[in-house]
Amino acid sequence: MSRIGKLPVPIPGGVTCGLDGVHLKVTGPKGTLERDLHPDVNVAIEGNEICVTRSTDKKEHRALHGLTRALIANMVKGVTDGYERVLMIEGVGYRASKQGKNLNLALGYSHPITVEPPAGIEFAVDGTQTVKVIGIDKELVGQISANIRKIRPPEPYKGKGVRYSNEYIRRKVSKAGAK
Repeated sequence: MSRIGKLPVPIPGGVTCGLDGVHLKVTGPKGTLERDLHPDVNVAIEGNEICVTRSTDKKEHRALHGLTRALIANMVKGVTDGYERVLMIEGVGYRASKQGKNLNLALGYSHPITVEPPAGIEFAVDGTQTVKVIGIDKELVGQISANIRKIRPPEPYKGKGVRYSNEYIRRKVSKAGAK
């Protein structure tokens, strides 16, 4: 049995969950998230817990069991606490600023780059070197953060670029030069 899948997901106070066949809707103080679940995984709301079971012991169903439970737990945590991803900008002249809802980035290109947040995502800029991507959907926060990092990934020689705050960049030694 899946170690993660067999754990019930507790529903904290202030959060309501609705299940309509395979469609799960979770509403909390931060907002509402909806997801269509796989039909081969059984989801039941029992009191203040969401229980996930699988129909058979096939390899595919075993994989979906833990995945479904993790997705539901992420939805519940998202509507109660929310998610945040911190990006660090390093490099001479590299900076970030916020203009309205949009994020403006100066990353060494000949033009500034403007990133528009999709619905449910907001940006926060601390100083000019730190950007926070904030939202209730864990997948969307991670994807937007990855898209921003992809604009100028960190390079291994000087460490310039956009990186996650908990990311370690292995540095390379540059050429010694002709002797």
